[in-house]
Amino acid sequence: MDNRRLILVVALGFVLMLLWQAWTRDQQQTVQAVAPQTSSLPTAAIPEQALDLPNAQPKIATPNPAEPANAIANAAQITVRTDVLSLKINPRGGVIDAADLLRYPQEQDKAEPVNLLNDSNGFVYIAQSGLLGDKGSPAPDHYAQFQSAQSQYQLQPGQNELRIPLTWEKEGIKITKWFIVKRGDYAIKVEYQIDNTSNQPWQASQYRQLTRLGTTPGTQLVHTYTGGVYAGDVPGSKDRLAYEKVSFEDMAKTKLNKPLSNGWVAIIEHYFLSAWIPANPLQVNNFYTLVSSKNNQTLYTIGMSSPVDTIAAGSKGELSSTLYVGPKIQSNLAPLAQGLNLTIDYGIFTVIADPIFWLLKHFHEWVGNWGWAIVLVTLVIKIFFLWPSAISYRSMAKMRAVTPKMQQLKERFGEDRQKLSQEMMKLYQKEKINPLGGCLPIVIQIPVFISLYWVLAESVELRQAPWIFWIHDLSQKDPFFVLPLLMGISMFIQQKLNPAPVDPMQQKIFAWLPVIFTVFFSFFPAGLVLYWFVNNLLSIAQQYTITRQIEKQMALAKTD
Repeated sequence: MDNRRLILVVALGFVLMLLWQAWTRDQQQTVQAVAPQTSSLPTAAIPEQALDLPNAQPKIATPNPAEPANAIANAAQITVRTDVLSLKINPRGGVIDAADLLRYPQEQDKAEPVNLLNDSNGFVYIAQSGLLGDKGSPAPDHYAQFQSAQSQYQLQPGQNELRIPLTWEKEGIKITKWFIVKRGDYAIKVEYQIDNTSNQPWQASQYRQLTRLGTTPGTQLVHTYTGGVYAGDVPGSKDRLAYEKVSFEDMAKTKLNKPLSNGWVAIIEHYFLSAWIPANPLQVNNFYTLVSSKNNQTLYTIGMSSPVDTIAAGSKGELSSTLYVGPKIQSNLAPLAQGLNLTIDYGIFTVIADPIFWLLKHFHEWVGNWGWAIVLVTLVIKIFFLWPSAISYRSMAKMRAVTPKMQQLKERFGEDRQKLSQEMMKLYQKEKINPLGGCLPIVIQIPVFISLYWVLAESVELRQAPWIFWIHDLSQKDPFFVLPLLMGISMFIQQKLNPAPVDPMQQKIFAWLPVIFTVFFSFFPAGLVLYWFVNNLLSIAQQYTITRQIEKQMALAKTD
């Protein structure tokens, strides 16, 4: 029994799965980038005036009679700039329709930052919020026209906070919508201060939502989820809905309508996210999704609305929420809301990936370079699996030593497969060889490899992180394919230390595997290839040492 076949088939199957998944995703995004956006809903069912309010009623924006007819069209956007964010706030509704992440350039050595929120050039991804009046109470939703005293705000040296007020008034209800941003912070506090100067109680609910096209500009090789997610506690139950994805396709098929407390809603993509977090985590909010349209493009919305709040006549009140717009950094997300750090999606092996990232981060703090941190993590993982690896290599070394005897059995019983298997099992028993000994210890390392794959793919800290020489971005493929080539050479050397397959066809297959893996890994992130290459080098050193020891022991046993 050639246990290496199982090992390599499992490994090869995993690599093929990743590549096929990445390739199909890449092709879909390429088609979507040039094709009109379509939806499973009939076109006639989506009016041009978007059904993008929680009550799902058509909203046709009309200017306030007291305003000029062109006031909405001519209203200047409010620009806000901190040390980490550049925002554009539309006075119509106080919608944040542009957010640039100033510390994250789109490409290395270029000043243009990542545009996370954007409403231009045919792409829509915006953060909306508003109030919905109850029982006839006037309230500004995200179509209402606000007034602003100025159109530009910039955080000055020594200043730690900016407060941007937008005002709205109707029928004795005065509302100021504040946007509060702080230095070094991607969290934006959105606060409503309500002054009820009327003689009637004012009642309204607060809603916050994220609206986006279902397409992603550009293409990517590494397939990561882009879509809606939410989390919360089920009222009256001890169950925690820790993390639930709701893709754009799901939104088109079924509307989400779920009451939850202690929750949040978000839209995530590779490295970045936007998320709404309520100020009162104990309050039960209704989580919802909507499908609407704009300029014949289908838009997808995920949001949450609070219960109705009442402010007595002549009284004042306050409502607030937090909008996070920025990178998926655990230290940023975990303090904001329970489970928000799960948007850094490491997949089914999160329990393994979390300590790997923790170790990677601490090594980076020590050496100051993510590439060397990967090398050190690889060394730690290798030490952790030192004992099971030794079992594997001892088994392989023994099989390598008895390969001539196995070849003789092949020649004698090649036509009788059953007899050949029986004689080989006798040989294994005589030489005290466990044919699965070389397989199982390696198979248990596969979850570690998958976990590290997602750590390298999902960690924004490694985005555009250089290593040495020509490797300027560990999250992208090696531009000169040097690392994949070195990895292939190391795999070839490692094969030479393994027992040669008895079957000629298997010999040819295994001879081509280093070439095949080299081609596959040429498209993988350089950080992952670096891990595989260093792991191969450490494995070669360990396997060579063990093989020589076993050969000497078996040689001495023969002389005795």
